[in-house]
Amino acid sequence: MYFDFTMPLALFAITLVSMFLNEKAESKLKFVFEERKFTWKDAVMFVAAMAVMVSVIVFIPQMALMAIFLFSYSMLLFIFTYLFSNKRWYVAAVPPAMFILMYAFLNATALWSDYLINIYAGVFAILITLYIGSLFTWKTTIIFAVLLTGMDIILVLVTGTMVSAATKTMGLKLPILVTLPTLPAIEWNGRMIHMSLGLGDFFFAGLLAIQNFKKFGKKFAILSVIAMAASFFIFEAFLLTYQLAAFPGTLMIISGWLPLTLFKMLKH
Repeated sequence: MYFDFTMPLALFAITLVSMFLNEKAESKLKFVFEERKFTWKDAVMFVAAMAVMVSVIVFIPQMALMAIFLFSYSMLLFIFTYLFSNKRWYVAAVPPAMFILMYAFLNATALWSDYLINIYAGVFAILITLYIGSLFTWKTTIIFAVLLTGMDIILVLVTGTMVSAATKTMGLKLPILVTLPTLPAIEWNGRMIHMSLGLGDFFFAGLLAIQNFKKFGKKFAILSVIAMAASFFIFEAFLLTYQLAAFPGTLMIISGWLPLTLFKMLKH
């Protein structure tokens, strides 16, 4: 039987950081969103928009796709730096500029492919969670989680659209996935195995953890993060052992979060 500690630990660490940073970030982001929250209709539309975006990515030219992602990432860096630097635009302009320059000049190097792309992917996973997660309530999170998991199952296991979109964007060497070697190392047909997890999956885990923190407190939220990482570990071991290519990350994550949270809700 094969198993891997690297990706479950990465999921645990990034989710935990997102959860603890949320309280401070949320107060800052109220300025951006004017304390607006998603309704259930917004949650439904958000999932629908994500499904359309994933489907459309397959048909977008690579240069246009690269420009969209670089602009989106740069704006995310600018907004957070602007808010946390007391709204000094000249300070906020530095991180996005550094990101663009490093991508332009280093994306063909091992430094980018092995290290920087994963560091940026982890940072963007946290920033996306903090940015979008502040719009959710407990109710809209439940609706969103169910719909997103269902969509992920369809796009990965039924249509394969998610896999096609990920394969296309990976060629651009953009930080849309965290890709890490397995620990212990696993070799298939003379090739060392690396595991990948998309930013959307990290956002999903972070959102669930943040909502548990708000509703049930810090200790239970940490326990739920452990449960999500443990569930991911079990599913990943199954995938590695039977050499399966792709599986919905949201299903792997929610399988750890849901039983624990349902038990807590029933107990209350």
